[in-house]
Amino acid sequence: MGDFATILDAPGVEEVCELRSPIGFMAYHGGNLEWLTDVIARRAADASGASLYAVIQPPTMREHLSSTKVDPDDSPALAAFLDHVEIVVTIHGFGRRGLFGSLLLGGRNREFAEHVGEALRTHLPAYDVLTDLDSIPEKLRGLHPRNPVNLALRQGVQIELPPRVRGSSPLWWDWEGPGLVPHTESLIAGLVDAVSTWGSDGST
Repeated sequence: MGDFATILDAPGVEEVCELRSPIGFMAYHGGNLEWLTDVIARRAADASGASLYAVIQPPTMREHLSSTKVDPDDSPALAAFLDHVEIVVTIHGFGRRGLFGSLLLGGRNREFAEHVGEALRTHLPAYDVLTDLDSIPEKLRGLHPRNPVNLALRQGVQIELPPRVRGSSPLWWDWEGPGLVPHTESLIAGLVDAVSTWGSDGST
């Protein structure tokens, strides 16, 4: 489709912007593209009082635009979100051989990434939560200055989630619910814990 504005104008695409606390969750590859990322961002934002920005593609659409092309100049809602928040938590989905049990925490606010990483390790002990940038594939580090995770006042953390923790791997083939799979619930609890305790441990 070419650019962010065209994706936003496509039939069935929903853009969500809710301004609350100075920490904000983003999931601009939501809906049918990176499955459950918008749901995770929504649940974590609602439970922690954080702000939320999401783009939700309909079931008939899977248009991937690189993060560096998600431009606030194309979206007044995204621009308002980035102007309002100080720190961003961007939720993405990925799948790479050898990393199906790993969560990757990139982005330029490394102090916050470490804080979030500690919370996620507590809630998801079976996963390898990677905060060392050298251990994260270069294209998944979220360090580009035009990446929206780095456009807020104090930048943020980009979290790449494998299928297993989003409930879309063969591990969950017989899961009948109700609700999200236990690993996804634990992930959301970890994100809420990280946002709720930021600052209480001396972080600024």
